[in-house]
Amino acid sequence: MSEAPQGGQGPRPAGETAGDGLESVTCHEDLVRLLAEQFARADVSLRELQTRADRAGGARLPRTTCADMLAGRRFPKKAVMVAFLRGCRVPDHRLPAWERAWERVRVNQMSAGSGEDRGAGPSDGTPPAARVVTAPGDTGAARTAGRRWRRAALLAAVAVPAATATLGVVIALRVTPRHGAPEGVPGHVVGPAHIVSDDGRAFPRGGSSRFTVTVDPANTGVRLTRRLDVGVGLQHATITVNGTPAAEWRPLLEDGVYKWRNQIVAIPPSLTAGRRSLAIVNTCVSPSGFNEFLYTVEHRVGGVWSTADTVDVGRGHTASEAAHDYRVVGEDWAGPQTFSYPPRKEDWSVW
Repeated sequence: MSEAPQGGQGPRPAGETAGDGLESVTCHEDLVRLLAEQFARADVSLRELQTRADRAGGARLPRTTCADMLAGRRFPKKAVMVAFLRGCRVPDHRLPAWERAWERVRVNQMSAGSGEDRGAGPSDGTPPAARVVTAPGDTGAARTAGRRWRRAALLAAVAVPAATATLGVVIALRVTPRHGAPEGVPGHVVGPAHIVSDDGRAFPRGGSSRFTVTVDPANTGVRLTRRLDVGVGLQHATITVNGTPAAEWRPLLEDGVYKWRNQIVAIPPSLTAGRRSLAIVNTCVSPSGFNEFLYTVEHRVGGVWSTADTVDVGRGHTASEAAHDYRVVGEDWAGPQTFSYPPRKEDWSVW
């Protein structure tokens, strides 16, 4: 594959779509959703965003700050949000619309907790140390200072929920049966987010990867699931098990927005029954190349499917690669990616 698995095209300029919904943003959850969409379109890692912000010389953009912002755990400062958007390559002429959206959300947050300005008593939730009591003879400057103190206290006291219905960062995935799918097809329990960071490898047509996994010899079936970046469409590869043709990774259509998928293939039981170890070779036969980030091996024993082995691919997982005798021929890309799974959990896994 001649390019890194971002799909072969430059990312669409973020914030250019007419229907981005910025003008209708009034709450934190809406702002988080749009920020996460820009992040997904940008095809950039949190580390790279931090590097871009450092080079720009403006507001700093630590990875933890970005993760908290995308998860809805933290309402960002305006300068931080702008640095994030610039790192995502949002054009400068679109930034004022984002700033107006941020200001509307902030004003609404303050209004929701500003009962003190309407005469609320000490039960309004404002920290006592931040309350300013003015006497009748106080000057206008003192009253202005009091309002500033109250505004700062309200912002500090805002407790933003974790935005369970919006996007964030998934640290781990838990596999469970998917509703309405064929027996044993794995799906995923979606947490408050579907953004995942992982590293992997890729190779062009004619290239290959091989690894060895263990299964229970009493198995009556084996499934192999591969995490891939479908920003590169129509990836096609053949699969052999212990030197015998077994299956193939069929081509999937390109998705330039939600790039993660878990593709599943079934290995014929005749090639797995009675064996403790399976030597798997994937050989790319498509011009678009082939990428791989994580393999999960499941076996059926006593009528029950369970995980038999996992192979984590990438420079950050060399211990897993070594444990499974992983090798790649013709590699033309290796590195980390941060992408999104589709919004609906039933779309995460495909055969």
